[in-house]
Amino acid sequence: MRLGGRLEGAISVLEDIDARRRPVADALKDWGLAHRFAGSGDRAAIGNIVYDALRMRLSHAWLMDDDSASAIAHAVMFRQWGFTPETLAAELADDKFAPAALSVATLSAFHSRDLKDAPSHIQGDIPEWVQPTFEKSFGDTWLREAQALAERPTLDLRANILKATREKAVKALERSGAQEANIARYGIRIAAGEGASRLPNVTAELSFQKGWFEVQDEGSQIVADLVLPQDGEQVLDYCAGGGGKTLAMSAAMHNKGQVHAYDADRKRLAPIIERLKRAGTRNVQVHDNPKALKNLEDRCDKVLVDAPCTGTGTWRRRPDTKWRLTAKNLDERTAQQQDALKQASAYVRPGGELIYVTCSVLPQENEDQVRAFTAANPEFEISGALEGWDQLFGKNSPRPRSSDGQTITLTPASTDTDGFFFCRMKRRG
Repeated sequence: MRLGGRLEGAISVLEDIDARRRPVADALKDWGLAHRFAGSGDRAAIGNIVYDALRMRLSHAWLMDDDSASAIAHAVMFRQWGFTPETLAAELADDKFAPAALSVATLSAFHSRDLKDAPSHIQGDIPEWVQPTFEKSFGDTWLREAQALAERPTLDLRANILKATREKAVKALERSGAQEANIARYGIRIAAGEGASRLPNVTAELSFQKGWFEVQDEGSQIVADLVLPQDGEQVLDYCAGGGGKTLAMSAAMHNKGQVHAYDADRKRLAPIIERLKRAGTRNVQVHDNPKALKNLEDRCDKVLVDAPCTGTGTWRRRPDTKWRLTAKNLDERTAQQQDALKQASAYVRPGGELIYVTCSVLPQENEDQVRAFTAANPEFEISGALEGWDQLFGKNSPRPRSSDGQTITLTPASTDTDGFFFCRMKRRG
């Protein structure tokens, strides 16, 4: 396919997402099934246009004075892929599969408008109702933080030190452009690329099948490392999901001690079994029934609560969720977080630690939650998180955001990772 067909395909996918209010991954999958003639490069390019369009949807639409799928897809070409309206028109001129040309009014708007004149939430490409929360969380730098959440993310991997050193894994991925990550001790990073470029399918690599690395955002690696799991400890990953942090903690413990992986959602937990086998872990027990945790009450050295959240910190990777988020969703998540903290706290031994993590950057899900929890449960007190950061990564590494050193927040703008919140709470002995 030439660019015109790819652009038309992306417009179709965007229209499908709007019409049926469905996740972007589902819409792209269905488009591919209906257009089997499209090669892998075509599907990757169409996906890039769609994701780029959704990340910057508000600012694209404002500059074009048009929020149609065609307008925002064309804006991707102009603002992110290096075309001018004139060079794009020349590129599409003899392509019979190209979309219809933009109207004169739309092109005139693009030529005449300056994004600095747009309302602030449009400049930041976030829902208007979220702006006050960003201002509360980030102060004067909130706009830069919002804009960083609209950039393309890198592909991040974690070297599995149970089977390979980071240097060995990087060498195995040399042709993919892999480099050591800046912060995470075992992190590996592959650049995001530009335009139609596609990320390598690293899970097809023999080194992946051998268990030398896992796909995991650097921020997720960092918060798992900050748990500071030690050889021989009893650790409970209370909301384990697919097991990314479980695997990281197991490796950090050198297969010594025990990691208990539990999730109330069996479907989310299912992938962990195959991942554990590939990684060579021997100290993980998987539980999908809360009754199986009865013997762990008051016995765990560390309990990690990677709580269900709005996922605002992952908007770079899941930009469609940004536009579906509502205040009701936020209220539902905060209620679930309160329940998860209360339930998980029962497994912390006296002198042990309760660690609270979200992939959100909203204070309602983060600082507000841990302050409310410790106020209602005075046997727990917040223990400074920056100390652990300095211990692991050094004081010269990029710094997370922290107002008091007690809790920390990773963001694309501060640490070049997905957004994550981390808090350590110690139970009095």
